[in-house]
Amino acid sequence: MHEHLNEIIAALSTSLPPVMRWCGAVAKRLRQFNIAVEGKSSGSANTDALTLADLSVQELLVAALRDADPILRSCRIEGEESTGDMVLFSKTAKLSIAIDPIDGTKQYRDRSGNGYSIIVHLHDDETPYYSLVFAPEMGATGTWVEVGRNILRCGADDTSVPARQLLDRLPDRRQNRSTAARGIYLIGFQDRDAACARMVDGIGLSGRTSDEMQGSIYPLMATAEYAGSLIHSPNIYDFPVSMHIARLLGGEALWAHNQQPVHYRELWMDDRADMLRFPGIVACSEHPDINRQLCELAEGWSQVRYPV
Repeated sequence: MHEHLNEIIAALSTSLPPVMRWCGAVAKRLRQFNIAVEGKSSGSANTDALTLADLSVQELLVAALRDADPILRSCRIEGEESTGDMVLFSKTAKLSIAIDPIDGTKQYRDRSGNGYSIIVHLHDDETPYYSLVFAPEMGATGTWVEVGRNILRCGADDTSVPARQLLDRLPDRRQNRSTAARGIYLIGFQDRDAACARMVDGIGLSGRTSDEMQGSIYPLMATAEYAGSLIHSPNIYDFPVSMHIARLLGGEALWAHNQQPVHYRELWMDDRADMLRFPGIVACSEHPDINRQLCELAEGWSQVRYPV
């Protein structure tokens, strides 16, 4: 167990909810304007989408973490973007706070759906310990997901209630879960996302690309509407929330080629997208049988994200 882990989780769970709600309001307002900017060149439309909202929301989140409980500065900080006072945080700590200011930027920028979300999670080199997700336009008032050691909260926002109090009132989704879900979210296979999704259909599951899935994967997994995901080289800023949900519920995130649990010790820097990624193809579900099916399907698929 990490020293001060409980205090760090307490500081995050207290300071983040109101700030993430504010960030959601900023993102919703900025979305009304043409705010696309250049900055990434991976060749993937999903990866390369970048907006002023990504930069603004991360700036706000980093500033909030900087100015909250000083214990948070004892952690490393990892942001999908490179803005904010990140230099004020530890460079060597075992615990790290990872930020995805706008997960689903392409959908956000193109106004093609409302499944984008703001994500922060705490992890070491093995596993996540605390995750908070806010999807500002998923549902009439926005949707929250909070994952901790013994909690899986998910539900609608209500701005008439302070954010932390609202989260405390949300239902714990660990109990009475449906086992009927077959939806599997796929992304990262470049121009083969749809073809890979159809192969998932072929094993009795329901593959869904980012264009086909309605909403954010994290509330969908939290409420058992989706069974999991199959992702090529997922990044470390958003995917681990799915891993956190699966592990809390007795499932796992597995590398498809060897069916071993995913960890943070073998990351690679995607210079095209300027982000850290887990290598290979990762299956993630609370259901061991679904993980097995996905791993067996994708075992022989190429682990190279960018074919020559």
